[in-house]
Amino acid sequence: METAPWLVVGLGNPGREYARNRHNVGFMVVELLAGRMGAKFSRHRRAVAEVAEGRLGMGGPKLVLVKPLTYMNLSGGPAVALSQFYKVPVDQVIAVHDELDIDYGQLRAKRGGGEGGHNGLRSMSKSLGSKEYARVRFGIGRPPGRQDPADYVLSDFSATERKELEFLVDRAADVVEAIVNHGVEWTQNAYHGV
Repeated sequence: METAPWLVVGLGNPGREYARNRHNVGFMVVELLAGRMGAKFSRHRRAVAEVAEGRLGMGGPKLVLVKPLTYMNLSGGPAVALSQFYKVPVDQVIAVHDELDIDYGQLRAKRGGGEGGHNGLRSMSKSLGSKEYARVRFGIGRPPGRQDPADYVLSDFSATERKELEFLVDRAADVVEAIVNHGVEWTQNAYHGV
């Protein structure tokens, strides 16, 4: 029997008005991964989500890439529905998300832990009944001055940040692939502090 695929959940909000927001880097990363695999997103019949399926390389691990269409705070519903549909164990689920507590340009891989006030992660942990899924944390830094963090995450990247954004999204996709191919610990050693 073929092993279960990996479920890679890009966290974000649906709709053009959110497409370039800091909160939508998860969508950006899974869209890039789909492009690498030559896969296209389409609406899934069992979940309120768009899904793209493919393999990493010839005969490599199967990935199911997910963009929940429920808005960030309800991301867990599609994640659990698809993990059940594809029979994916929680240790083969990866959430890709923006992270306020990491400087812009920094990427971190981890397994488990808290949600740090991130409503998408909170929803996933509650729906999956576990926090032991992997995370690719895309640093967006803290808001400047007294700007409300909720407004900050729903704003677009600055012109300065956009100069590096394509490179960082590409690198975040590399981090996802590294977790799938080598595990979280190997990925931490390879990518942290770089």
